[in-house]
Amino acid sequence: MTTLTAPRRAPETDGQNHSALLDDLRQAIGAAHVVTDAKDFDARLIEDRGLRRGTALALIRPGSTEEVAACMRLCHAAQVPVTPQGGNTGLAGGGVPDGGIILTTDRLNRIRGVDPTNATMTVEAGCILANIQAAADEVDALFPLSLASEGSCQIGGNLSTNAGGTAVLRYGNTRDLVLGIEAVLPDGRVLNDLGGLRKNNTGFDLKHLFIGAEGTLGIITAAVIKLFPKPTARATALVACTGPDPALALYARMRGQTADTLSTFEYIDRLGLQMVIDHAPGCSDPMAEAHPAYCLIELTGNGAQADLDARLEAALEAAFEAEEIIDAVIGASEAQKDALWALRENLSEAQKPEGASIKHDVSVPVSRVADFIREATQACMEHMPGLRPCPFGHFGDGNLHFNLSRPVDMADADFLAEYSTFNRIVHDIVHQMGGSFSAEHGIGTFKRAELRRYKDPVALELMEEIKAALDPGQLMNPGKVL
Repeated sequence: MTTLTAPRRAPETDGQNHSALLDDLRQAIGAAHVVTDAKDFDARLIEDRGLRRGTALALIRPGSTEEVAACMRLCHAAQVPVTPQGGNTGLAGGGVPDGGIILTTDRLNRIRGVDPTNATMTVEAGCILANIQAAADEVDALFPLSLASEGSCQIGGNLSTNAGGTAVLRYGNTRDLVLGIEAVLPDGRVLNDLGGLRKNNTGFDLKHLFIGAEGTLGIITAAVIKLFPKPTARATALVACTGPDPALALYARMRGQTADTLSTFEYIDRLGLQMVIDHAPGCSDPMAEAHPAYCLIELTGNGAQADLDARLEAALEAAFEAEEIIDAVIGASEAQKDALWALRENLSEAQKPEGASIKHDVSVPVSRVADFIREATQACMEHMPGLRPCPFGHFGDGNLHFNLSRPVDMADADFLAEYSTFNRIVHDIVHQMGGSFSAEHGIGTFKRAELRRYKDPVALELMEEIKAALDPGQLMNPGKVL
């Protein structure tokens, strides 16, 4: 039997005098970029939703890979832990410091180069995702990673969490969009793997160690990312159905009839849509009647708009005949298409006025998505009558945000006290279906116990051995993942 040991913690730093280290850091990157008054970086101590607050000796802002390496050498020598931070938009607590130094990448914000022929862009870790999208657009290309936080999240954080988003169905996760990385190791060594090659069979593909590692093995400072042909047309529809089972049948149909033009297939429960209608400015129900569930579908391509529209309409007509859908709205203009997207994009924010919610970011095989929604909803409702399940998300790639809003007459604190119970209900069902309790948000601190409960023991052993090899002092983002 395999026995897993508890992860080693980083050296305690709170209350210790590290004035010499701070002086050395000021020498390395400039005094203006070493902030020691916690009041000046208070927002950097708090998880995006306010669920966890950390502590730190200082915040540092290196402006180059060389400066990051210098800072890491100094912290390594002093045995002071480092928490890398990008836009601090994570949803699993992975960017909250546990003492030591916060190293932000916001000054590493250069686009180092664009190669339209090679279809690549070399970007530094602190580049805002929306700015990368805009730079791709300038060369008539597409960088397809798209998230709700794209106006503030940084590509380094996207890489470190292997972010998903709304275009995974067609383009894959962030991991699939990267050809090479540059990373600074805990001891200050620099891994330079920025070749931008699509074929490179020279041993271990080391970039995949750092993508998804949440800064626990080193700091990603730059990456070579893939660009794609910019779509010239899109066809968008919101369709109504009676629940997840016809939605799954519809998804299979769309895949069969639209092939590689299908870029989005999102699921929205009626409760979620109603919250958006009630609370999101400018959003309204595009249909005359309320329905149990909805799917947001988008096709994109480089042909004529009329051809794409015809393909979408033909597929929906067949779906009507097969009784997979009961209503549909097709966006006739770009403004109408954007309005349909707004119904999906405002879901998370629209939940907040409804009181406390318990959120799950899970994935199952696409063939089991409908089963999961039915079984998890029933199990959660049996545990707490009056509960308001709100499943939504990336149906086409098996990733659902199975969010639970509290009963209308229940206090927030009383509901949140049930978090661990609902985790066990939902995650056990996910596990039984061969799924994952973390689809795109990472592990951070919030899901460390779940990792130990559900991850294959040998996989855990290998992860711990890799961590021990690269970061024996447990200095990189301590208390996260493992």
